[in-house]
Amino acid sequence: MGRELTFKILKYDPHQPEIKATFEEFKLEELPGMTLFIALNKIKEEIDSSLAFDFVCRAGICGSCGMVVNGKPQLACRALTKNFSESDTITITPMPGFELIKDLSVDTGVWMEEMTKRVESWVHTDEVTDISKIEKPVEPELADKIFELDRCIECGLCVTSCMTKLMRPDFIGAVGLNRVARFYMDPYDNRDADDMYELVGDDNGVFGCMSLMGCEDHCPKDIPLQGKIAHVRRELVKAGKKR
Repeated sequence: MGRELTFKILKYDPHQPEIKATFEEFKLEELPGMTLFIALNKIKEEIDSSLAFDFVCRAGICGSCGMVVNGKPQLACRALTKNFSESDTITITPMPGFELIKDLSVDTGVWMEEMTKRVESWVHTDEVTDISKIEKPVEPELADKIFELDRCIECGLCVTSCMTKLMRPDFIGAVGLNRVARFYMDPYDNRDADDMYELVGDDNGVFGCMSLMGCEDHCPKDIPLQGKIAHVRRELVKAGKKR
């Protein structure tokens, strides 16, 4: 017989503001290899069918199941219950920094779309692609560095764990600065430091980062966010001095 786990989950529907937000407790018997994703599904199926949360892939790839667990932003599908003490209550709340849909479900999509447009997250080039010819080669070492940043799954954990973002709503966050770093090093993109300065060269961009490391500490893909943000900051400082 498995351990009995206690879950304390925030329940609130912003579409019914007359009903106050409350914490509700649920008890479950732990199963071998149980994750928070499995636990939440059991609660929804067996105890409270009204519980709302997000999931898609269940493999730490889609980034949909981000939530705050005992004060730490993480993906429910990668959080094993065996790592929690039996005597501790597992407290789960929705991620701050995003619009709340209901209970643990938040809308990261609108924020990510606006961020994508703000940093113009696409290749800028005047070259016309000729599909009959082989693409311009990219050095393997550079391609690996670009791919490293492309591993971002836009789960929003870095946004939620960023104190600058929580204090300054218009801050672009580590995910946005990661995008800037990715396209800045892309040889197919003809933008330079001056162009990037126009996009994120202010306190709501790269100069607003306080380097508290929350983003990198909670990134489920272990992307070296602080190193890349620091690199972008150095490049844009040079561009700013030229002005």
